Amino acid sequence: MIKVDISVVLTFYLAFTLISILFLWLNTEYVNKGKSKRIETERYFWVCSICTYTYVDSKHKDISICPRCGSYNKKEEAR
Repeated sequence: MIKVDISVVLTFYLAFTLISILFLWLNTEYVNKGKSKRIETERYFWVCSICTYTYVDSKHKDISICPRCGSYNKKEEAR
């Protein structure tokens, strides 16, 4: 029978667990690299044409109301 100290067993167990977690994390990062779920900032950021206040409005696509001055703003086409 092979005699092994408990500290050696715990060291191997912890090392194996940490390496496994690191491998799984790196694998999921590599797989999801092209599928990042970023907010499309150009769609949600609005600039008021009257008071030049910049605000976020994710509910409206074409026309939004400025929270500061209350004026209506239309989204300009991307150039």
